[in-house]
Amino acid sequence: MFALRAAFVGTLQAKYILDLAKADLEYYDKIIEISRARFKAGDLAQIDLDRIELLRVQYESEIETAIVNLRTAKIQLLQMLNDRTPVDQFGVTGPFDFSDALQPLETYHDAALAARPDLLAALQTVQQSVTNHKLAEADGSTDPTFGGWFTNNSSTNNPNGSETIGASVSIPLRIFDKNQGEKKRTLIDIDRSQQAEEAAKAQVFSDVDTAYELIRSNIELLKPYKTKYNDQALRVRETVTFAYEHGGASLMDFLNAQSDYRQVQLAYAQLIGAYLTSAGQLNLAVGREEIQ
Repeated sequence: MFALRAAFVGTLQAKYILDLAKADLEYYDKIIEISRARFKAGDLAQIDLDRIELLRVQYESEIETAIVNLRTAKIQLLQMLNDRTPVDQFGVTGPFDFSDALQPLETYHDAALAARPDLLAALQTVQQSVTNHKLAEADGSTDPTFGGWFTNNSSTNNPNGSETIGASVSIPLRIFDKNQGEKKRTLIDIDRSQQAEEAAKAQVFSDVDTAYELIRSNIELLKPYKTKYNDQALRVRETVTFAYEHGGASLMDFLNAQSDYRQVQLAYAQLIGAYLTSAGQLNLAVGREEIQ
C-alpha cells in the first residue's frame, strides 16, 4: 500500500509539474508577443528579441520532459494496479496539497502500539509461549487415582460378610521428571518471545519517530512557501514583467525574475510530493490511516 501510495503521489506530482510547465509557456508566449510589438515599434533590439525567442525552446523541452515523466509515472501505477488501461486513457486526480495539522508524537506512538501487525504478532507469540509452558507444567504433574467398589460376594473370610464396600487411593511417586526438558524449552521460548516483543516495540518507535520527523520537517519547509515565497515570486515576476514591457527593466532582469518564479514553483511542487510521501510513510509506521 505504501508503494502504491508513493506511485500515486509521484503521478500527481508529475501532472502538477506538467500543468506548471504549460502555464509557464503560455505566459512566456505573451511576453514574446509583447517583445515583437516593442521590436516593431523600435523599442527593442533585434538581438534581444532573438534571445527571447530562442529561450522558448527551453520551455518546450521542459514540457516534453514533463510529459515523459507523467507517462512513466502512469505506467508504473498501472503496473502496480495490474490494469491494462491505455496510458492515454488513464488519468489520476486528487488533492496535491499539504495540511499542517499534525498530532503530537505520543499520539502516533499509541496508535502504532495498538495497530502495528508485527507488534501484535509478537504479543501473540508471547502469549502462546506462556500457554505452552503452562501445558508443559500440566503434562508433567502427577494426579492421584481414586477407586471404589461394592459387591454382594464377600471378599473376606467372614461368612456373614455377604456385602462389601471398598475404596482405594493411588499416588504415583515422581522419581524422574520426564517432562523436565519440555518445561525448560518453553521457559526459553517465553524469554525469546519477550525479547522479540521488545525488539518489535523498539522498531515501531523508531519507524514512527523517523516518519514523524520527515513530515514535520516538510511542513516547516512548506509553510513559508504557502504564506510568503509563492506570492513574493509571483509579485516580483509581475512587477519586473510590467517594467520590462514599458522599457523600465532590462531583458536580464526579466529573465532572472521568470527563472526565480519557476524555481520557487518547482521547489514547492517537490516539497508537496515529499510531504505526501512522508505522510504515507507515517501511516505505514503507525499501521493504519492517520493522515489522509
